Amino acid sequence: MIVAFAPGGFTDIAARLLAERLSVSLGQPVTVDNRAGAAGIIGTEAAARSAPDGYTILMGTISTHAMNVGLYRSLTYDPVADFAPVSGVATSPNLLVAHPSKGIPDVANLITRAKAQPGVLTYGSGGNGTSSHLAGELFKSLAGVDLLHVPFRSTAPAATAVLAGQVDLMFDTLPSSLPHAREGRLVPLGITSPKRLADLSAIPAVAETVPGFEMGVWTALFVPSATPRPIVERLDAATREALPQISARFTELGLEPLSSGPQEMSVYLRAEITKWTQVIRNAGITAD
Repeated sequence: MIVAFAPGGFTDIAARLLAERLSVSLGQPVTVDNRAGAAGIIGTEAAARSAPDGYTILMGTISTHAMNVGLYRSLTYDPVADFAPVSGVATSPNLLVAHPSKGIPDVANLITRAKAQPGVLTYGSGGNGTSSHLAGELFKSLAGVDLLHVPFRSTAPAATAVLAGQVDLMFDTLPSSLPHAREGRLVPLGITSPKRLADLSAIPAVAETVPGFEMGVWTALFVPSATPRPIVERLDAATREALPQISARFTELGLEPLSSGPQEMSVYLRAEITKWTQVIRNAGITAD
């Protein structure tokens, strides 16, 4: 199982939890192979060029299979033509947070402040074209506000800057931001799922104030497009069998199982590509 990112992140954690259960379901070891670099392009291209025999699978993500399409003018793989979706694996909303010193209690207040002072409030991200950056651009577009983007080399220093009050806001991952919000070190303004989460019902969805806003990082299994259908179906069945067995651990980590078969993932993937390509073009973002 190729993971196109470094060990320890959202994708790698989901992959290792799933690989352990797939080994049981398939009756043979499933090994995670981290091939990080170039925003996931290196590992994803390697998976696309692998033999279509079911023995190499890719843990694809919103970055590798949706956002990179709009970010790179000459992407070395086609997420639709070169891959066959197998099954959704996990999804996780982000949390829009602010430093307490900024005096921003909720999304409505944020919008009012931002409209009164265009380009003054700042939001941090893990870098140009990352999901935390594009979440901010989607928010700006739908809310009709101007926020100043402050990119960092990764999400960790961006989160540190928000915690220190050096940057006003951030769309951060739940595992990273929720503990600080619970301790009062950050103000949780809104969750980026379409509606409130059952176990975090006190935190409103951003969409309650900004209709249509939705942002969730996700992972899904893919194989080369020429992989025979029976193999795809077997891998899908094994994944669906494994997900309920690791759902409790997913919940602890702020993840939710994304139980979608090949056809559902194909439709979802095309919608995500369209959505994020439009956000990227509207904002004039490129990664080349």
